[in-house]
Amino acid sequence: MSGSFADLHAAHIRLCILRLLADAPGYFANDSILHQSVEAHGLVCTRDQMRGHLTWLEEQRLITILRPGASTVMVATLSERGGDVAAGKSHAPGVQKPSPGTAV
Repeated sequence: MSGSFADLHAAHIRLCILRLLADAPGYFANDSILHQSVEAHGLVCTRDQMRGHLTWLEEQRLITILRPGASTVMVATLSERGGDVAAGKSHAPGVQKPSPGTAV
């Protein structure tokens, strides 16, 4: 990962998503809740960008996504691998590594 601001910002958003899912009941949440929660953590992100990050995390096998019915809602569920990355036990390129003592 390059050190550009955009790349660092994306990596922090992805880690935030994984941590939010790790703390969520049942390890899942929809894209709307994740969007609001990421922004509450001081990370600016549009709804479209959130969906892009969720799709990217699914491609990396860090989450799974369910799209109920014909809706545009995305329900993300943390995978075992994603939980390991959120906890700092494993690293995934493109996701910010948690600082020591801050892992979930």
